[in-house]
Amino acid sequence: MNIKSFGQQFLSLGVFLAIAYASYLLILLSLPYVDGESHVGFLRDKQLIYHIKTWRYSFYTHVFTSPIVIIAGLLQFNRWVLANWPKVHKISGYTYTLVVLFVTGPAAFVMSLMANGGYPAQISFTTLSVLWIFFTYLSYYHIKRGSVRAHLIWNMRSFALTLSAVTLRVYVYLLNSYGPQMGQEETYILVSYLSWIPNLLIVELLILLKYPEYLMNYRKLVRGK
Repeated sequence: MNIKSFGQQFLSLGVFLAIAYASYLLILLSLPYVDGESHVGFLRDKQLIYHIKTWRYSFYTHVFTSPIVIIAGLLQFNRWVLANWPKVHKISGYTYTLVVLFVTGPAAFVMSLMANGGYPAQISFTTLSVLWIFFTYLSYYHIKRGSVRAHLIWNMRSFALTLSAVTLRVYVYLLNSYGPQMGQEETYILVSYLSWIPNLLIVELLILLKYPEYLMNYRKLVRGK
């Protein structure tokens, strides 16, 4: 095994484990809302709009379908799954696409219109939700036309936005624990952008490092059996 191959495998394992851990965290974050209580976690700051049915239904839809999206997305970026369980990859891909495009993506868009932090945060989250839906559609568009590399690239960008649900909470914790003293609204505005823009920058770095090409070489695993 040469150094380049080792580096690619190490990168792949690191990315997969990071996403797997993020998936676990997102599932944990969803559990407090199972009972439907209105004064739990994030909902404590949403009492002024909790009575709005459209927002409330969108919130619970988004919360309970996000774990489905993140787990389905996780199965898209592992060469072992691609080589050994291609049907699992395909089914999870369709699940991811359908749920983002028609369920949790639209729900996130509705929520973004009434996000904490006023117009600056609402602009950020609205942009995030629109890009999330658009990138997911582009991923589907390219795979239906046989462009695997373009499919992978847009799917990586889509999934980077999926992970914003986790990175948002990471940045909130870091800023509250170690950051400068800021008001709650200012913190939320800052985090609304930090939650997804760095994710996309990391994906662009992975693209430059040829991670899509590494995933596409899963066929070598099949031939090596």
